[in-house]
Amino acid sequence: MTSLEGRTALVTGGGSGIGRACALRLAAAGARVVVADMNAESAAEVAAEVGGTPVAVDLSDPSFLHAWRDVATRQAPEAPSPDVRLTADIVVNNAGFQHVAPIEEFPPEIFAKILKVMVEAPFLIARAVLPGMYERGWGRIVNISSVHGLRASPYKSAYVTAKHALEGLSKVIALEGAPHGVTSNCVNPAYVRTPLVENQIAAQARTHGIGPDEVVEQIMLAPAAIKRLVEPDEVAELVAYLCGPQGSFITGASIPLDGGWSAR
Repeated sequence: MTSLEGRTALVTGGGSGIGRACALRLAAAGARVVVADMNAESAAEVAAEVGGTPVAVDLSDPSFLHAWRDVATRQAPEAPSPDVRLTADIVVNNAGFQHVAPIEEFPPEIFAKILKVMVEAPFLIARAVLPGMYERGWGRIVNISSVHGLRASPYKSAYVTAKHALEGLSKVIALEGAPHGVTSNCVNPAYVRTPLVENQIAAQARTHGIGPDEVVEQIMLAPAAIKRLVEPDEVAELVAYLCGPQGSFITGASIPLDGGWSAR
């Protein structure tokens, strides 16, 4: 098992799905885990499971950096500043959400919010943690991207844009961080078995008048060679590998967990 004893990991969107699986796996490897999530109750539940620290944050609001710092250090809140410095050895940028609509009907405010949560927040987190990683000569940033960071689908303009931008940010962090012992990579799963995806399956089954299994195989995973959902634990296992010593030479990479989707 990967040993992360003495390391501190921040997992965003850690209250459920992929984030929860990552929190559990990193804690099992010995890391102290900060579980950040919009849902305070979910963050607290997962933090209790792993003996970690919950932080309730809205990543669309840049002041989330202060919420994390204040919980971690018990400091009194201060006026928002872009120069907050945070301590973490591992960051898993997982938080995100989806909105589906054709471009001409896509609400601009939702487009902007998706980019804030899925691009601007990872940038701000990197900006806050990299100085400390550089000082210690070690750091791991793992960005939960998507097959949609490598391929596009209609009606998902904001999500596809955000994931492609996250891919670029990850590569820049990899190049800048390499001399300081910091790696940065993207993990690119296809549809993962999470509550969000299960709800999408049920909705599409009702819309198309077909069974849930047919939705997965015929609609959601039509481009993939392997016709099943990815399990959260599979994503978490790859994340743990990238954070451990075995993954120390992997940086600037985008690693598909897409069942052959991107092979086309």
